[in-house]
Amino acid sequence: MRVSVLILLLFCPPLFAQTQFHRLFTDNAILQRDTVIPVTGTAPANTPIVVYLDNREVGSTTANAAGRWQLNLPAQQAGGPHQLRASGETTATADNILFGDVWLVSGQSNMELTMARVAEAFPEDLATAHYQQIREFTVTDRYDFSGPQQDYTDGQWRAATQTHIANLSAVAFYFARELYLENGIPIGIVNASLGGSPIEAWMGSHLVQQYPAIMQALAPFKQAGHIASITAEDTTRAAQWQKQLDSSDTGLAEQWYRPSYNDTQWQQLTLPGQLPEAQNTFSGVWWARKTFDLPTPPQQDLLVRLGRIVDADEVYINGEKVANTTYQYPPRRYLIDKKHFKKGTNLIAVRVTSQGGNSEFVTNKPYFVGTDDWRISLAGPWRYKVASRIAPLAPPTFVRWQPTGLYNAMIAPAIGFPLSGAVWYQGESNAGAPEGYADKLVAMAEDWRASWQQDWPFLTVQLTNFMARKPQPEDTTWAQLRHQQMQASQRLDNAATIVTLDIGEGNDIHPVNKAEVGRRLALAAQHLAYADDVDYQGPVLSDIMAKQDQLIVIFEEASLPMQLANPEQNGFAIAGADGIFHWAKAQVSDQRVILTSPDVSAPRQVRYGWGDNPAAGLFDSVGLPAAPFSATLESSGKQVQD
Repeated sequence: MRVSVLILLLFCPPLFAQTQFHRLFTDNAILQRDTVIPVTGTAPANTPIVVYLDNREVGSTTANAAGRWQLNLPAQQAGGPHQLRASGETTATADNILFGDVWLVSGQSNMELTMARVAEAFPEDLATAHYQQIREFTVTDRYDFSGPQQDYTDGQWRAATQTHIANLSAVAFYFARELYLENGIPIGIVNASLGGSPIEAWMGSHLVQQYPAIMQALAPFKQAGHIASITAEDTTRAAQWQKQLDSSDTGLAEQWYRPSYNDTQWQQLTLPGQLPEAQNTFSGVWWARKTFDLPTPPQQDLLVRLGRIVDADEVYINGEKVANTTYQYPPRRYLIDKKHFKKGTNLIAVRVTSQGGNSEFVTNKPYFVGTDDWRISLAGPWRYKVASRIAPLAPPTFVRWQPTGLYNAMIAPAIGFPLSGAVWYQGESNAGAPEGYADKLVAMAEDWRASWQQDWPFLTVQLTNFMARKPQPEDTTWAQLRHQQMQASQRLDNAATIVTLDIGEGNDIHPVNKAEVGRRLALAAQHLAYADDVDYQGPVLSDIMAKQDQLIVIFEEASLPMQLANPEQNGFAIAGADGIFHWAKAQVSDQRVILTSPDVSAPRQVRYGWGDNPAAGLFDSVGLPAAPFSATLESSGKQVQD
């Protein structure tokens, strides 16, 4: 069995001046119950260390020549609180320790996204949060290309209470809450996630060595001065672009944000909507203005909701700049001081910056000014004008997303800290090139398990539905990436993929319904980690067969009874020998779905839930959706999953 990276790193320099615990063994930590725990820390070289649990000595050891020590804490039952103490030349103490179940959660922005970002959808969950036995250690965003690190430089355990809930991962909280309420066991979350990150950043160098292109991309980042050089280049380029943009912006020069400015010659635009001049790409600045009336001066600060804007925005109220957001993804939710508003006519002006692409006020989002008790809609007619067009800004290098960097700094320091399992929510950044993703995901999951020397459950959240729904069946990279995610779970033991095809938002890569994502993850955890007999996945493909002009899709009996959410938009498409897919009519009969299309006389292929934003039409008896799939009937009549 492979030796843990954490154990190997105990014998590396540098030296330390006082006795300390590893960052994960600090105040308010949750430690894995019912297993031996290797407690680690640092101290001056060759210092004898004695470890106590609630003033009972549990063992002693000696710091090695590099000042690192480790001692095994005997398995403990769930519960607490406890105190952990390490005594050497100085003493380190960790208070309010609980034993429970610990999960590592990782991935990109949909895992990182905090409860603050879903507050409008789930206000009661933030207002009433008081879960002292659900705690998260949020790993600080860092990268390192020199090799696996041994500890985190900072970080603390925080309970899911009103004090901290807004800053905790939404997916992780809902997942943990479901498990805690079901089992009554403290739940600890180690959250190592970073928006925009590709899977290669979470893989160790020993894994990416088999990919020459990745190794070639990584090589410069190990050279002294390279990161500083490209960072300086990126900063200079962005500053020059912004300077050119601002200097060419007629709106700034003529102060289009002033109420006294005459915009009657501007064109009218219904917002939310897209800038007409964009024509699929626009780089520069445009302004939008609208007036609204207040019957009385506001007695409290007002909320201005501007949905989501592509890309950046600056908001002016009655001539004063009051808010801004620098990139497209965050919701525009601005609480504005009441002093900026007045009785009667008020002006809102928005300066929109686009770096190239579809510049827009995104539809199906809230647009209003008001309070919890009253609102004035900001949707509808606005006046707008383009102020500047310049060449698009070249994207930055995104050093932190380069191969191995996040593994070294955000995963490796946790190796050896016992877990109940891992949750992986990533894939958007790899969707442009999905081929081989399953191989990487399998290799990464197996490597993490080997490093921990634990065969814990590995749960993957499949990409949700996103982008515009197309009128005809199509093959897309998002569909292929979902297929790769499912393939990885099928190749791994003790693994599951969570389907979210029905709870996304076509106009937002960060859908807010993280509560249902967490619930479905918890169902899979109950099945895999707790051996509960629960329904944790929707209908599962078993076989397909052809009968004249029908294609019959057979599902496993465990998913019965199945149901179609919408027989007309059911997500099924079939094709004949020509490989051209057409939407199919579907009829459910026991464990079968019978598919027909007037355009396919002899069907040989089927796809379900295939595309960027396909209809999710098939569910099991408790409302869990079927996973997307593609399958072909060979000439022998045998079904083959593509």
